[in-house]
Amino acid sequence: MNASLTPGQIARTLAAEFATRAAEHDRDASFPFENFSQLQQAGLLALAAPRKLGGQGATLAQLGEVIGAVAHGDPATALVLVMQYMQHRSMGYADNKSRSWPQHLAERLVRESVHSVSLVNALRVEPELGSPARGGLPGTTARLTPEGWRLSGHKVYSTGAPILRWYAVWTRTDETPPRVGTILVPAGLPGIRTIETWDHLGLRASGSHDIVFDDVLVPLGNVIDLRLPQEWGPGDPNLQADMAVLLGALYSGIARAARDWVVEFLRQRKPANLGAALATLPRAQEVVGSIQGLLLTNERLLASLARDVDNSTPVSATDSGLIKSLVTNNAVQAVEAALSLSSNHGLSRKNPLERHLRDVLCGRIHTPQDDSARIAAGKQILIS
Repeated sequence: MNASLTPGQIARTLAAEFATRAAEHDRDASFPFENFSQLQQAGLLALAAPRKLGGQGATLAQLGEVIGAVAHGDPATALVLVMQYMQHRSMGYADNKSRSWPQHLAERLVRESVHSVSLVNALRVEPELGSPARGGLPGTTARLTPEGWRLSGHKVYSTGAPILRWYAVWTRTDETPPRVGTILVPAGLPGIRTIETWDHLGLRASGSHDIVFDDVLVPLGNVIDLRLPQEWGPGDPNLQADMAVLLGALYSGIARAARDWVVEFLRQRKPANLGAALATLPRAQEVVGSIQGLLLTNERLLASLARDVDNSTPVSATDSGLIKSLVTNNAVQAVEAALSLSSNHGLSRKNPLERHLRDVLCGRIHTPQDDSARIAAGKQILIS
């Protein structure tokens, strides 16, 4: 990494180049491998990992700045990077809800991401189970044998599948009673198949395909955490706050890109009957002002949450969930407002605004979804 530049400045420079390829990757649903080579060369793949493991130990505020910058250029790339940062951040957390990664595994993954294009993501969602955040045991099963764990199962929405070197697989054991948790699986082992199912409305270049495990032999020492189902309490509030900031930064980055495009459109567009740029119209100025208000609200919310986390101020999962919901919905509203000013031009495939709209809508899908965040907040007030 260039020592004279901050990670955010480096990310903005890279994102400008990512943006030149984003439309092509979106159209073809092709994976932006070249973006991750550049991120690795710039030293941004290990940015979130703890210093004690060989990473850079960046603050959550710094990580949010990087994700927001990358998302401005290519949000699919930013989403894969969010997942990398989440896994690396989790290596530094250890309490009764989130046990430490085994030292040898954590050090290996961080070292690889420093020296090569090595990424990791958690594979949790399954065709039958849906989102684990809604409850239920995974169908993916780990069978203990003398030579190691034998893993079988089917994961969907595996973001970054084409490039991942490691899978943190949510599984249950075949024991009675079963234990549930995460086993780290190296990509490329015999019995692993990627099925290219990802054909989505938005974030089309994220490579969120299915991954199937068919009696895959995994070393015994690759267990991150296994425990009885009743021993799993609510999610780690630290990780939930991290996710709220990083996802919020991602979708706010998309909204900023939409704002930037519509501002330039309004400045350049001069209808003959008006004799001046659309930017001179009070209605255009009012709507752009409302977009700026939504973006400012997001910026302040995310900065406040990141500051609390970085200062070790406790943040409840309820607050993190509401902030995630508010920020992602503000981002959607901002892009929709930009679209209201651009008429048919905004929906034309030759312009990026329709892509920004498709991408920003994905923000409502990530856990916690709006209903879960609001119910948790309402329940806390009404019942606790």
